[in-house]
Formats: sequence, C-alpha cells, structure tokens
Amino acid sequence: MKYDLSDRLVIGIASSALFDLTDCDAVFREQGEDAYRAYQEAHVDDVLDKGVAFPFVRRLLSLNDLAEPLDPLVEVIILSRNDPDTGLRVMRSIAAHGLHISRAVFRQGRSTHRFMPALNMSLFLSANGSDVRDAVADGMPAGHVLTTERVDDDADRELRIAFDFDGVLAGDSSERIYQSAGIDGFRAHEVLNATTPHDPGPLKEFLSGINRIQRREEEERRKNSAYRPRLRVSLVTARDAPAHERAVRSLQQWGLRVDEAFFLGGIDKAAVMRALDPHIFFDDQVSHLNGTAPATPSVHVPFGIVNAPPRMPG
Repeated sequence: MKYDLSDRLVIGIASSALFDLTDCDAVFREQGEDAYRAYQEAHVDDVLDKGVAFPFVRRLLSLNDLAEPLDPLVEVIILSRNDPDTGLRVMRSIAAHGLHISRAVFRQGRSTHRFMPALNMSLFLSANGSDVRDAVADGMPAGHVLTTERVDDDADRELRIAFDFDGVLAGDSSERIYQSAGIDGFRAHEVLNATTPHDPGPLKEFLSGINRIQRREEEERRKNSAYRPRLRVSLVTARDAPAHERAVRSLQQWGLRVDEAFFLGGIDKAAVMRALDPHIFFDDQVSHLNGTAPATPSVHVPFGIVNAPPRMPG
C-alpha cells in the first residue's frame, strides 16, 4: 500500500539546518571531499549536536501525538547533498535524538529542491544559502536558517511560529510599490486595494498546513477540556495602519488565520522577538534578521524585489 503525503504537512530539511555541522563543513572546505567522506565514516557513531532548526522540527513532530501512528499529521524528510554513505551519520543522529524521521533523499552533491513537489513539501530549510536561493528562484518555498545563540528549553512543549507578511506569506507587489513610490504611495495603494487579497507568497501553503494542525488541536480541546493547544502563530510586520487592513483581509480571504499580529510601523522587530520568543521566525529582509537572529532562530526567505541582485551600472 502506497504512503500518501497529500493530506500531511510535509517539511524538507537539510542536515545543515537540523544539526550543527561546523566541524564537518570545515573538513570539507579545507581538505576536500575524500577527507570529508573519511571523516564522516570515522565518526559515524558520534551523535551530531542540535542545529538551529532542531527545536522547531522536534516540536512540530511532537504534534503527531494528535493522530494515529500510521497516519501522522506531519512528515519531515531529509533533503541532503550528502551521498548515502556519508548520510549514515545523519540518520543515526536522528535516531539517537529520538526524532521520528525515517525518509530521506541523498543526492551526492546535487541539488535536492526539484523533488519538493513530488514529495508535497510546503517548506525546505537549509543552512546553505546558495541552495535556498536556487530553490526560491525555481518557485519553491524555502528558507535559509541563520546561526543563533538561543538555547532551547526542552521542557517547553509549545511551538511558536512567527511570520513576516510581505514577501513571506504574501507576494511582493506592495513592496514594489513601496520601493518605487515611497511610504505615502504604498499606504495610498494599500487603502485603495484594502479588499483585494494579495497574491500568495512562498510560505502561504506552509501556514495553511499549520492551520490544519491547529484545527485538529481545537477538536482535541473540545473533546478534552484539559488539553492545552501547543501551536501558536504570530504575524510580525513593518506594516501599520491603514496598511494593516489589507494584510488582515488577505488572510481572511485565503481562509487562513494567525493567533496574534504585531503591526510595528518601523519599530525594531528584534525587541519584539525577544519578548515573543518564537521557536522560528520567517522574514524576507536580511536587515531585519540581522537583529533578530542572535536571540531568535531566524530564517531568511530570499524572495522578491528586496532580494534581487543589484543592477550593474550602465
């Protein structure tokens, strides 16, 4: 009987996002592929340390306790440039950490993102910025995880996810107006189009999958009054009034929801993130993420005009 992924939230993750591969990467860069393969073989039983996206993945997979073991809500699949031999250490580390990840793609140096549609993935996370940019350029929902100093609290069962709006949940059409017409032109455009939903952005379908799990949590809460929902979603955007209305109405018309929204109008996102303390935050602008990443696991979504390469003069 085939295993159907169509009704599940499927995440693809590179080993570089799930684990700390600093030492391995140094061997590869300084000594080459053969030395890297020998290093991984020699350390195949050494468990890799947790990486930036590990807390997010662990908490996401824990929500499968709301479903039958053979019919999980969430599926996480490894998408790796490793070959199957060097991938053994990754899979053994997954088992040692108790993560329920059994499926993997190892491509021996080749890109993996082209397999995302075949595997029904709504998100790919990697610490390799080049791989992520290639995926986004090909229309795939992907994010580059940035290094962080945050230490995870293993006793905390909640999963808090925060999203920027433009260029993440929505497309970048309004950002293009802002770039060309400034803040006044942007606000006028958003007021004029307040009831017109935005085009979906790269992570709209990922939020849709998260909302499906939240509805399952609500069902559980209605059956069991002692159950406390663990999944919480926040919108954290530089928009403010009156441009906030189009963002709210777009979510409504897409049939999606967030639990809370922060319309900051230029207030530093890093300060808000420290108080909100999400386990992962998605934004399309590096200037915002440079502030959030030290204390908050942050993901750069290199989508849209703000991530376009600068034009060459002449």
